[in-house]
Amino acid sequence: MNERFDKLMDTLPALLAAYGMNLLAAIALLIVGFAAAGWLGRMTTRTLERHEKIDPVFPPLVGKAARVAIIVFTLIAVLNRFGVQTASLIAVLGAAGLAVGLALQGTLSNVAAGVMILVFRPFKIGDAVKIEGDVYVIDSIGLFLCNAHLPDGPSAHIPNSKIWGQTLVNLSVTDGDIRRIDETYGIAYGDDINVALAILNAVAAEEARVLKDPAPLIAVESLGDSAVNILFRVWTARADWWATKLDLLKRCKEALEAGGCNIPFPQRDVHMIPAVPRPAS
Repeated sequence: MNERFDKLMDTLPALLAAYGMNLLAAIALLIVGFAAAGWLGRMTTRTLERHEKIDPVFPPLVGKAARVAIIVFTLIAVLNRFGVQTASLIAVLGAAGLAVGLALQGTLSNVAAGVMILVFRPFKIGDAVKIEGDVYVIDSIGLFLCNAHLPDGPSAHIPNSKIWGQTLVNLSVTDGDIRRIDETYGIAYGDDINVALAILNAVAAEEARVLKDPAPLIAVESLGDSAVNILFRVWTARADWWATKLDLLKRCKEALEAGGCNIPFPQRDVHMIPAVPRPAS
């Protein structure tokens, strides 16, 4: 036992001389690397948070990603100081990452779509958006999915890949913050068209929420099977669109009826052709 201990003590100075500097350098590298990782993560987060157009969810994620990247780079550099073949290690990590990526392809597509949504901001929290024909009100935006609710209340959880891969209409953002109301009113063929046009123009002029610019467009649109169809097209502020639309529907119908115009039901004329008697054989 004493001989082994003596041999160990004899080789200890040589080991310290050979690996002591590497050990000290590795410790120093770890300290500097972890400190730099924390500093870079905080600076990245703060820098992104100063930009108002960047979603609040995005800066902490980028900061954490930068911190992890510096830590990984530091660990590889430390292993390289002790003679570890980091090239093969990087290859193994790359293969493992590829395997995990293939296994989580659907999840990663949601993450990629979430990043694109956070960067390009096609909508914000509280906006009403139309996706594949359905209207949702956005409650929160995440990396994997967006939480929303339907206008009548039920909650909805929409994967980000379903949002970014589809045509999206943001109903809360319009050109000039105004929106158009389009309605068609049918009058009977026996009614006076000019009277109906005058009535509808008067309704549009009396409504304070209807904009003068762009000017209302009220004109004969088509001659239908059962009615003369009159286009009623006006503009209003986006925030007033729904309430104005409902009020105008009621007022236009009442005004047309008060002015003597009839709103016909769909009808069809049926002509009975008498059967021709067959000659007696």
